[in-house]
Amino acid sequence: MMWNVPNILTVLRIAPIPVFVGIFYLPHNLYALGAHPTHTLNVAAATVFAVASFTDWLDGYWARKFNQTSSFGAFLDPVADKLMVAAALIVLVEFSRVGAIVSLIIVGREIVISALREWMANIGRSSNVAVAMIGKIKTAAQMLAILLLLYYDNIGGFNTKLVGHVLIVIAAFLTLVSMAYYLKAAWPVIKSAVNK
Repeated sequence: MMWNVPNILTVLRIAPIPVFVGIFYLPHNLYALGAHPTHTLNVAAATVFAVASFTDWLDGYWARKFNQTSSFGAFLDPVADKLMVAAALIVLVEFSRVGAIVSLIIVGREIVISALREWMANIGRSSNVAVAMIGKIKTAAQMLAILLLLYYDNIGGFNTKLVGHVLIVIAAFLTLVSMAYYLKAAWPVIKSAVNK
């Protein structure tokens, strides 16, 4: 069934992306809630991103628990994730909260590995590039880093800027490591295809 709960949650994760991006481009004088309008923007954007990230976990959990996996969901879920991450990184680069090189590494890896997975699936070898633990750790570090860098204000004595910057660099490093892992796993198939 195409429109099951996990797929609806995935679509609902894509829908707020323009809202999430647009928040940063609203005139600051619309926010008369206090002396720090930028903080209000940060809170709003971080909240939208956090809710969207939660639906990423929820749709996967729901699909597994109630056996509602589908080929459409398998296609749409990673697309939603990559759109959300790419949109967040573009905004963070524009507002000088993340370096362009770090963002290019993360987004570039997603494009390469997505293309590799699609090709491997087309030739019936998708198991060679199944999600590995290194990829899950990378994703966790990346999502937490983006959330902290969107919020960008200290929480008591917790320095979100510093921790966010450290985590995004770790995520970029793990991005390269995980890409090397997947390429190594797929290399025999790639080599065979090239030599044909």
